[in-house]
Amino acid sequence: MRRVPTALSRVSPERAQALDELDPLTVTKLWDNPCWLSFRLNFIAFRFNDPVYRWIETRYGLVRPEFVALYAVGLRDGVAAKNIVASSGLPKNTLSRSIQKLLQRRLLRRETDRGDLRSFVLYLTAPGRAIFEETMPLMLQQQTAMLSVLSETEQRQLCELMDKLVIASPTWPTDLDGQPSDKA
Repeated sequence: MRRVPTALSRVSPERAQALDELDPLTVTKLWDNPCWLSFRLNFIAFRFNDPVYRWIETRYGLVRPEFVALYAVGLRDGVAAKNIVASSGLPKNTLSRSIQKLLQRRLLRRETDRGDLRSFVLYLTAPGRAIFEETMPLMLQQQTAMLSVLSETEQRQLCELMDKLVIASPTWPTDLDGQPSDKA
């Protein structure tokens, strides 16, 4: 069966052979699919996240939402839970439960926000910081392995293209009500 890749994808003989070695449904979902972008992004994200989160859960007993919260605070101490919700896409209640577990395990500590006395901000404790520091090299190693197929120029291009998508994302619909968009 001859595959018809998306109009934007050029398939060299080497890539065609690589496609032949993939699961047929994977090829269909990633190439023969009008929604190729979301499926490819999810596929790549899964290939990064699955081994990383499995290792973290096995090593530290932290499930994905718990580590997402810990990692966010590791990147920026003094952050509010609402900011972690906004940046992660996780539901507020899921993140709230995860933060409570991290507080109970003393991996995070909570302080009153000096700028808004009704709010709290989160900080890593020493054990939380140790987990963050130990996982970072593993995550960087996984990212390096994934990016190794791209030249430095291609990596820069990918980063710039991803920048454009992320920056544009606030203009995308957040609710799909089944009505055609009049923006087209």
